[in-house]
Amino acid sequence: MKIATAADHAGFRLKEKIKEYLLSAGYEVEDFGTSGEEPVDYPDFGLAAATAVMSGSCDLGILVCGTGLGMAIAANKIPGIRAVTCGDTFSARSSREHNDANVLCLGARVLGEGLALDIVKTWLSANFQGGRHERRVKKIKEIEDRYFRR
Repeated sequence: MKIATAADHAGFRLKEKIKEYLLSAGYEVEDFGTSGEEPVDYPDFGLAAATAVMSGSCDLGILVCGTGLGMAIAANKIPGIRAVTCGDTFSARSSREHNDANVLCLGARVLGEGLALDIVKTWLSANFQGGRHERRVKKIKEIEDRYFRR
């Protein structure tokens, strides 16, 4: 499985820790930046990673900024992206099982490294359950089709 990662300056250090975990766990990683702590604009990096998920060149994405919120807002502008900001493992699991989330956004100024890694592990180990949830995700796709007009 190939994971797209990206961060702004606030999320750089946590992204690097997450990337280290992903590689050690056998995931392939494509890092869309940033490469340091100099101030940058999160939409640039979130867009690059989310586009890779949308195109299928990466299976899932993990984005990090100060709160995780800005990255989620930017990523969700891309058709087919269901980006979530999670601050706990229950939400992380539910976002995959119920919402088929394909991009996880984390806040480096909100979460400690240990909890962030637990969220990543939980999110990656969960799978979409389908069933009644399939109908709801289909409705999200219909909204995209109506407003994004691909």
